[in-house]
Amino acid sequence: MPWSVDVRLNGEGHRVSEGCSVAQLLDDLGLAGRKVAVELNRDILAREDYATRRLAAGDVVEVVQFVGGG
Repeated sequence: MPWSVDVRLNGEGHRVSEGCSVAQLLDDLGLAGRKVAVELNRDILAREDYATRRLAAGDVVEVVQFVGGG
């Protein structure tokens, strides 16, 4: 990645391209279209904001994937 920034993803360092949206991050992680909850800097994001919310250096991202079972 020619231009990238470092964020914290689920407690670990992670590098994303500069200007990366939350939606792009989920796509890169193979989670696009899945039922997930995303917290960005301690704020839970609405799903409709994933495409427009851009990540910046030092952001803290938590992604929780819902799984079913019984």
